Amino acid sequence: MAEAHRRRFLECLAWAGTGLVWTVSGGLPAAALLGAAESLAAPRRPAVQPFTFVQVSDSHIGFNKDPNPDARATLREAVAKIAALPQKPAFILHTGDVSQLSKASEFDDADQILKEAGLPVFHVPGEHDMLDEGQGQAFLERYGQGTLGDGWRSFDRNGVHFVGLVNVKDLQAGGMGHLGEPQLAWLAKDLAPLSASTPVVVYTHIPLWTIYREWGWGTDDAARALGLLKRFGSVTVLNGHIHQIIQKTEGNITFQTARSTAFPQPAPGQGPAPGPLKVPAGRLREALGVRTLSVAPGAHPLSLADAALA
Repeated sequence: MAEAHRRRFLECLAWAGTGLVWTVSGGLPAAALLGAAESLAAPRRPAVQPFTFVQVSDSHIGFNKDPNPDARATLREAVAKIAALPQKPAFILHTGDVSQLSKASEFDDADQILKEAGLPVFHVPGEHDMLDEGQGQAFLERYGQGTLGDGWRSFDRNGVHFVGLVNVKDLQAGGMGHLGEPQLAWLAKDLAPLSASTPVVVYTHIPLWTIYREWGWGTDDAARALGLLKRFGSVTVLNGHIHQIIQKTEGNITFQTARSTAFPQPAPGQGPAPGPLKVPAGRLREALGVRTLSVAPGAHPLSLADAALA
């Protein structure tokens, strides 16, 4: 029997030029179409499976001035909205400024409130989380498990690749965000094995596109990160920092800024500087909110819904 298999194998080698590739396993030859073999060698991604997740940003626990005397209360309202969602999300992405002054008590209060959602939380820091003597060490010790460098990480969920980037560690002139060489090198290695058809979600604090340079609403070396992401068919970039919803699409990359749960800020350039924006009495919660994102199979699998606290 073994000799018969050997003769059959030798006979079929002549067909390899027509698009068959032969392999031998356990002494037995097996054939595959050349194109099929090439596809097996190419990067493959798991099929996207439906799920939802939530973005929360800029909770600023410890802030107690106009227009919000109690940022803890409004974060608790945001968490209540998450807990009441008809479909339980898989996790929460918090895109920075958990605290106002990087105090342990502020982080403690934020953690206790977020626990009420009953969900895992993945954090990236905002600049307000870097005000301790260790310049963010307190944040990293609390939320940095499983991260690399200054707190960046990646993980996969149901066929979607998530990347958390840190762009507040080394702020540039004017407050512009900065990723830095080590993080960019890590990002290139992290993305390299992925198929171009893998949906990618990037979450960070300061926008990766320049919204208003005079206020530092951008990241000075973002172009290099975005260059690494251009080959993917579906990329969504989520950020906080500017406390309002602004959207932009550039090729296959969609940028989505988010509301704060603490206070709004002025529109870009409308005023002398960024900062808490006073709103009419009773209208604060219309300017605060959370974001729910739904993932489903398809060429552009991500959809989002922003919900105000009001």
